[in-house]
Amino acid sequence: MASRLANPLAAPAEDELDLFRAMSALTDPVRRAIVHHIAQDPGTACSNSNFGVSKSALTRHWRVLRESGIIKQEVDGTRHRNWLRREELDRRFPGLLDLVLAAHEAALRKGVPDQGLTGPSA
Repeated sequence: MASRLANPLAAPAEDELDLFRAMSALTDPVRRAIVHHIAQDPGTACSNSNFGVSKSALTRHWRVLRESGIIKQEVDGTRHRNWLRREELDRRFPGLLDLVLAAHEAALRKGVPDQGLTGPSA
């Protein structure tokens, strides 16, 4: 029986990144919190995070971010390590990631009650 990690993780090439798919992925507050967390701690493992949702919901959020091209994931044993695709996103959509991160940080400072905005310790 093959490991569930034996298959390559699907992610679009830089020239296949779609603005509307990226923006759609970033509309969810949990995914914005994940993006903020990865920006603060690049290479973090999926299993080291708790964003106040079930494990299955969190798995879906990681997949949506990867398949939209926001993050890249690499298999490290039985874990997935995560990085923002900042350089690729900045080339394709200049300033998008900076705007998302700045808006998320502003909401955190204001204490806006929004699911996912508290980050991994929620």
